[in-house]
Amino acid sequence: MKRFLLAVLLLPGLGAHAATLPDTSAAAVPPAPRKWWRPTHLLLQTGGGLGQVAAGAGYALAKNRLETDVLLGYVPRKYAGSTLSVASLKVMYSPYRLQVAPKVQVLPLTVGAYVSYAHGIINDGVRGQYPRDYYWFSRNTRVGPLLGGRVTYLAPPLAATGQPRRLSAYYELGTNDLYIASFFGNLKGGLGFGKILTLALGVKADF
Repeated sequence: MKRFLLAVLLLPGLGAHAATLPDTSAAAVPPAPRKWWRPTHLLLQTGGGLGQVAAGAGYALAKNRLETDVLLGYVPRKYAGSTLSVASLKVMYSPYRLQVAPKVQVLPLTVGAYVSYAHGIINDGVRGQYPRDYYWFSRNTRVGPLLGGRVTYLAPPLAATGQPRRLSAYYELGTNDLYIASFFGNLKGGLGFGKILTLALGVKADF
């Protein structure tokens, strides 16, 4: 009987102690740090002299104001005389951004440059076909400036990692070294400025 009474007296204290134990199962897991080699975003675009369709990945630096992208583009044979694959590197800088809504940002100005290499150009790679100085310009490498803008939607962060997500649509106007040289070499020939410009439209997603 004494043992029974002792157990009854101890039960409330044990219950109160159990109620104060922390619930470790519900503890928040801190987000995993991003590995240094992992890209911050993926992108897909059309046009811009980098392929009818081009896809790639890139890194955001300097508080997302500076971005470097690596793309691989494709041009079908019916548009270029031969099937082309285009590898390119872009560097873009966004000096400022406008918060037009709680989850919408506008980057009214992005400036940068690119370099591209096209493989598969007709008459490319035939040794001795032309003298070394036949072309003053590179047949497969282009360099040029870029100017554009972007609209960004700020999506909820990834639940698994806590990393922020941004979904963007962008445009870029560009040209290249050969187009610029042709323009200044034909100032009296009626080559309009608009004819040396290229237009790229694309989407970009952080992950």
